[in-house]
Amino acid sequence: MTTLLHIDASARPGRSGTHVHGSHSRRLSHHFVSSWLATQPGTEVIYRDIGAAPPSNVTGEWIASGYTPAAEREPWMHAVLAESDALIAEIRRADVLVIGVPMYNFSMPAPLKSWIDNIVRVGATFDFDRSRENPYVPLLAERNRRTVLLTSCGSSGYGPGGFQAHLDLLTPGITSPLALLGLNEVHSLAIEHAEDHGDLLDRSIASALARVEALVGELQAS
Repeated sequence: MTTLLHIDASARPGRSGTHVHGSHSRRLSHHFVSSWLATQPGTEVIYRDIGAAPPSNVTGEWIASGYTPAAEREPWMHAVLAESDALIAEIRRADVLVIGVPMYNFSMPAPLKSWIDNIVRVGATFDFDRSRENPYVPLLAERNRRTVLLTSCGSSGYGPGGFQAHLDLLTPGITSPLALLGLNEVHSLAIEHAEDHGDLLDRSIASALARVEALVGELQAS
């Protein structure tokens, strides 16, 4: 059975097209999961709304606990890492990660950064091997997990070759740490022109929703 890990990171609680001031990224991620379940209703879906319930920020205690070998950790250290353990366990169960996230000031919302900081953990999701030219060893590469990155942005031109591509700190800020863990297959698409409204936005939404449906078909076929 396939397992989807569905993550929403927008501060907006509703979905565009359904709720006033709703989130475009939530609309995309909901459409992806709904389209998937329409043809594979037996799929397990793990849902985490980090926009509504942000993970804890990494602290000095978290760092001390994470860098202490598991067998040597004191009880308080296990307690500090409990949330990180739960987030990592969700990724380990997942076959497909579906991340709905808006671009905020060219980068990601703070809750998603906290989620990333909690899952990038030495000894748990990556390790070091100083004998290698690249010392980072991914620990989540034992099987292929696919990531679907569904984003929204106020204007346009942030994609590869776009006139604002150099300002896209969102996509590499997500894909680079995931690759460190062994999650290298990423499929991304976006709703653009969120601040332009009108026909530009309407056409971008329609295109993105259609591409979501096509992507679901491609991933299920493979």
